[in-house]
Formats: sequence, structure tokens, C-alpha cells
Amino acid sequence: MLSTEQDSRYAHLEQMSTLALLKGINNEDRVLTRAVHDAIPSIEKLVDAIVERMQRGGRVFYTGAGTSGRLGVVDASEIPPTYGVRDKFIGLIAGGDGAIRTAVEGAEDDSEQGWRDILAFNPTPDDTVIGIAASGTTPYVLGALKAARSEGLLTGCITCNEGTPVTLAAEYPVVAVVGPEFVTGSTRMKAGTATKLILNMISTATMIRLGHVHGSKMVDMQPTNAKLVDRGTRMVMEATGIDDYSHARDLLLGHGSVRKAVEAYNKEASEETA
Repeated sequence: MLSTEQDSRYAHLEQMSTLALLKGINNEDRVLTRAVHDAIPSIEKLVDAIVERMQRGGRVFYTGAGTSGRLGVVDASEIPPTYGVRDKFIGLIAGGDGAIRTAVEGAEDDSEQGWRDILAFNPTPDDTVIGIAASGTTPYVLGALKAARSEGLLTGCITCNEGTPVTLAAEYPVVAVVGPEFVTGSTRMKAGTATKLILNMISTATMIRLGHVHGSKMVDMQPTNAKLVDRGTRMVMEATGIDDYSHARDLLLGHGSVRKAVEAYNKEASEETA
């Protein structure tokens, strides 16, 4: 039996107090840090392979069903505003975008649709497909991985069970063994959290390696709301020495990112002193 499908270590949940339920969930969550830590060598290999291909113009496709698919879509959707990079991380979910909110019955069981969804983006050998499947058996994901690998794309996977079909189909499998869920089989819990942590690591490390962070700052983030405008303005002030908030804000909004605003300011200052 898959470890994520094994019976919970806790019995008679319906008889437990709220406090006991919360403590039980928290106790189970404590295994996540170790499970993800143990997967770091595998994550490192996958990230290095992704960076090499993205430097040649490649993209990353996350493909999954249910919770796994939603987590991939969320991670991919956060890349453009955070790092100013569009169409480089693409999240695909079995059943299409409608499945993000409402389950599409049977969508994950179509072993050919995963690759068909990727084909709509005209994939190339520089692209990467990361199959996300807590169980490691999802046909939608497995079919996409097999087809992608046969077409020369880089393939990776994120799963919470060892020795499953997706780990065999992917060149770079990442496995975080989290064990049984607090609610038996509810992989949106520990498995979902571990998957989110790993996705954070993959996309963040990749973007840093590709130069979208300076120091610890997101210099290519898009100032799309008041909080980000304020953060970006202060970053421009720090990088340039400007002590006029309004001036720094105008530079940021005029050029669209901290990096471009600082570059424009430094160029103008250089020309004035030449």
C-alpha cells in the first residue's frame, strides 16, 4: 500500500477535542521538514538541470491533478509578479482551469490528456516537465512524463511515495516520504504541504540562479499594488542613495521595476558627471 494511503496514526478523530485535533495535525506536520530536507540532493540535481535549459530559453511545465495540480498552478502564477518573468513557468491541471475551483470527475485518469495540454504550448527539448502526484500513480501525470521524455524534454517529478510509476518515468524524481495523513488518505495535508515547500525551493532557487534577485532583493518584481510599490520605492532609495521618496517612487513606476529604475538613475548620473 502507498504510504500516503495507510491508515492514520490516530483513531476516532470524531471523538477528539478541538485542541487534541490541532495538536495531532501539528505533530504530523513536524515530519515535513525532515522529509523535504532528505530530498534536497534530488531537488538540487533537478534545479541545476532546469537552469541549464532555461538559460537556453526553456520553460518549466508543472502538470498535476487535484491538489497537486492546483499547487503547481499557484506556484507558476506567482513567478511573473515576483520575478518579472512571464511564460516561463506554466501550471497545467487535469480538467483545465475550471478544475482549479471545482473537481472535474475522471480528468486525472486520462493518460493522454497531460501531453496534449503541453502540446498546446509547442514544447521544445529545452523545456522541462515536472509531474506532481502525491500518490505517484496519476495517469494524467504519468502519461505526460512518458511522452515528454520520449520527445527529449527534461522530466522531473514531485511525489510522496517511493518506487512509484512517476518516479520511474522521470529522469529527476523528487520524493518526500511524509507517511500516513492525519485524516487517512487526505493528501492535501502533509503531502500537499511538502509539495508546496518543494515547489517553492525549485522556482525560487531557479530564479535566483538566473539573476532575478540581487542580494536578497526581488529587483525584477512588478509593482502591481501599493505594498509592492512601497517596497520597490524603498529598494530604489537604498540602491541609489536617493533620499526623496517621491522621486524614487516616480523612477520605479516610470521604469517598471527596481532593476530598471536603478539602471536608469545610474546611467543618468554617469552622463551628468562625464
